[in-house]
Amino acid sequence: MNEKLHFGYRLLARDGHARRGEISTPRGTIRTPAFMPVGTVATVKALYPEQVAAAGADILLGNTYHLMLRPGAERVARLGGLHGFMRWPKPILTDSGGFQVMSLSKIRKLTENGVEFRSHIDGSKHILTPERSIEIQCLLGADIQMQFDECLELPAERNEIVRAMELSLRWAERSKMAFEQYGSAGQALFAIVQGGTDLDLRRRSAEALVAMDFPGYAVGGLAVGEGHEAMLRALEGTLPFLPADKPRYLMGVGTPEDLIESVRRGVDMFDCVMPTRNGRHGLAFTWGGKVNIRNACHAEDLSPLDPDSTCPAAQQYSRAYLHHLVRSGELLGAMILSLTNTWFYQDLMAAMRSAIEEGRFEDWASATKARLAKAA
Repeated sequence: MNEKLHFGYRLLARDGHARRGEISTPRGTIRTPAFMPVGTVATVKALYPEQVAAAGADILLGNTYHLMLRPGAERVARLGGLHGFMRWPKPILTDSGGFQVMSLSKIRKLTENGVEFRSHIDGSKHILTPERSIEIQCLLGADIQMQFDECLELPAERNEIVRAMELSLRWAERSKMAFEQYGSAGQALFAIVQGGTDLDLRRRSAEALVAMDFPGYAVGGLAVGEGHEAMLRALEGTLPFLPADKPRYLMGVGTPEDLIESVRRGVDMFDCVMPTRNGRHGLAFTWGGKVNIRNACHAEDLSPLDPDSTCPAAQQYSRAYLHHLVRSGELLGAMILSLTNTWFYQDLMAAMRSAIEEGRFEDWASATKARLAKAA
């Protein structure tokens, strides 16, 4: 294969279990640990693509379920693919739609073949199977694609967790076969480990998927109600059974503390709506801790949002002005806080990468968690 069309992972440094690496794709290199801003419907809410790139993001995430419903995968393909459609030239990862289908439990029907559901937009009927999920992701042109899986909300009965895990394994095989049909050189399909918080099931899932030989592995089905400590125990019971020479992606996570603790255990990739969703509701992530800019204490505070941030907006706009914007419902408030939060998350990942390279991750993690525990 032409080197320019190659997908691969290179481990550059380790500090304990924490890993510093690089994922190579035809559209660019992804520095890991990496946080992927979520561009659900071909947009990271309230931000220009150029702003997301300027914040330091090497890759963002698109959503198969939402894009298949609107504007439609075939239409995006006719318009040149997701990268050109949304003007994002760097890598894109698409999820499979499995998580969104879980949230539609009241209006969907699950079978061995796939999931039948009605659109939340217009009520139209759709069927999503492993084959169709991969076809959609390939029509979108995603650089990294995810197998179709069943994601359960926790807590759940063990027999249900076993059933969903085993179904996801069968769907992984079908997803891989579909990717061989629809995929292009340089694209990659990741498997998803399931099993709830049951460590035996997690190991069984991981070992079965590793035997299928995927280029990357995700840990799914966490951050769905099990709690922070249970999530970390599940990671500790899963990551040792995944290949050291391939990327590891923890789906849908999370808070800055979640990211630090997960990197400490060996995770390479993350995504979460938290930076932009919180920004739209007036909550800022700063190096001095979380700031609820709606609070009255900021009404006459002329200090910058975060003097330690590398984001120009976090240094240039006062807390008083941001308080006014948010309390007035002005769009600019949501835009600025979404940008500063996105920038903060990218700075956090960059700081972790440097700490791992320099062999000081543990000291950095302890000091940083203490700083971030504050709130105002």
